[in-house]
Amino acid sequence: MPREGKSGVRTLYFLIFITLLNHSVFAGMRVSVSLYALHLHATPFTVGVLMALYALLPMLSAVSMGRLIDRIGSRVPMLIGSIAIALGALVPYLWPTLTALHLTSVLIGSGFMMYQVAAQNIIGYIGPPEDRPMTFSLAALGFSVSGFVGPMLAGFGIDALGHIATFGAFAVFPLLPIAVLGLNKLRLPQPHANALPEPGRSVVDLLRHRVLRHVFVASGLLAAAWDMFTFAIPIYGSRIGLSASSIGLVLGSFSVATFVIRGLLPAISRRLSAWPLLTVSLGTAATVFFLFPLLERASFLMAVAFLLGLGLGMSQPMVMSLLHNTAPAGRVGEAIGVRMSLVNMSQIAMPLLFGALGTALGMLPVFWATAVLLSLGGL
Repeated sequence: MPREGKSGVRTLYFLIFITLLNHSVFAGMRVSVSLYALHLHATPFTVGVLMALYALLPMLSAVSMGRLIDRIGSRVPMLIGSIAIALGALVPYLWPTLTALHLTSVLIGSGFMMYQVAAQNIIGYIGPPEDRPMTFSLAALGFSVSGFVGPMLAGFGIDALGHIATFGAFAVFPLLPIAVLGLNKLRLPQPHANALPEPGRSVVDLLRHRVLRHVFVASGLLAAAWDMFTFAIPIYGSRIGLSASSIGLVLGSFSVATFVIRGLLPAISRRLSAWPLLTVSLGTAATVFFLFPLLERASFLMAVAFLLGLGLGMSQPMVMSLLHNTAPAGRVGEAIGVRMSLVNMSQIAMPLLFGALGTALGMLPVFWATAVLLSLGGL
């Protein structure tokens, strides 16, 4: 448990809880929007556009949002982001059309980006710097829970209540975050007064920072590996004749592993620092991507997917800890924004790139190229 005292512990756990509520909407609405678009006879391309809209505006605006958070603090951006998430879920409830789904994707994607950058910025100031790996591990554990709960609620909600009612139910989730943040009931820590950003700085300055640049590169590679897995495994599984349920078990094995490792990370981070753990994450992912195209039995694929989940599941808390520890004073939010832009760029570009390469060359070169890149990132 972080050593910031009872008040700080309560703040951390309640912040994780309201983040879980907002992320459940983000994850669940991605599923709900896709399924409702297909229900409205949208083409696969249209569904792809809807998913890309979740990431497009965040990719373009995350750095600017990070700078704003460095100047004004986290509470107001978290409040505005929560309101945008609620409105995004409410729009198709009131206006159930394909056009509304495009607006929903923009609102929820942008709103959650705003909330997440602000929340990740403030979490790093809860407790002493040496507790950051543990603190971010607990936060990541919350993301694992909501990443499972959101899609599950979407699926059961649609089957039991229908698409429209499910949209309305998701619109309720952000109301508690809105109330708590709007009434200023959460005692958020403030960055140190001497950590104000200096004027006239640009993103290039952050990229010139050697250690920070290595963190960005590692973060980008690991985000690409995550996207590669979720995109390529259904394709690869179909090509080798796996059933839909077997493919689901492979994907589920990965998700279970991310939850397990994030539950263990608070204890692990007390014994190992962030850099060694990040190196292990890159090495594990590289090994698994080398093995994937050599395996065709579902049980073997589940085993290596679980191993990949352990590796990638530990990466995000370590990246966030390193960003807080290495970013220049007063520019932590901007550094988080740069990372967020890289992650969203990966979510847009990687499916297109992997899809094109897989069509032209098959999946083996794609898996092995990913393994090589991850290996180089670990050097």
